Amino acid sequence: MNRTEFIITTAIILFVAFALGWFANWLVHRFTRVSSADMGELERMSQELHEAEETRDQAITYLQQREAELTNQLSQTEAELTAAMEGLRDARQEAEELRGELERVRHA
Repeated sequence: MNRTEFIITTAIILFVAFALGWFANWLVHRFTRVSSADMGELERMSQELHEAEETRDQAITYLQQREAELTNQLSQTEAELTAAMEGLRDARQEAEELRGELERVRHA
């Protein structure tokens, strides 16, 4: 094999390798290409996800507001209960004092 035959053989082998690589690249891109229908589906799914996130954020905000309202209402109810218990305790003490005084008046 002389020099010219070696160069021609090497060139043919390199060309075949190039052609096989190009064909493999074409096949990969052909099978992995995203169609416009798939892109539309992805766009729709992304829009639905965005809407779901907005709904979730609104629900969280509502729940936080509701929790604050209920906490405030509970605090007010506890304050009213404490005041009522103090009033009841004072009324019982006054009733006991009046009973004691009534007993003293009866025995005197």
